[in-house]
Amino acid sequence: MKTIAQQLNIKEFPFEIKDKNGRIIYYEFLDGFFARYERDKRGNVCFYETSEGFSYTCEYDENGYVRYFENSNGEIRDKRVKEMTIAQIENALNIKNLKIVK
Repeated sequence: MKTIAQQLNIKEFPFEIKDKNGRIIYYEFLDGFFARYERDKRGNVCFYETSEGFSYTCEYDENGYVRYFENSNGEIRDKRVKEMTIAQIENALNIKNLKIVK
């Protein structure tokens, strides 16, 4: 499989492709190494992939902080808010008749 630079017969490196906001979404070096980025609507990198097979996926909260991260090495960091029913909480804590008091 040819890289984008090889397909376009690019001779000057590093080769970059930017989105309409000037942010890099693809770059490639002379040796064929490349990386590509996907961004969410706020411009945060939500997916990254390299020619060497490394990748990661992110989700961000409304303040731009990473709330979920997973990479191709198996690392996962999950700070997303979990919603549970009272029955699920009772089961997880091994208690019965949980009451929530305001």
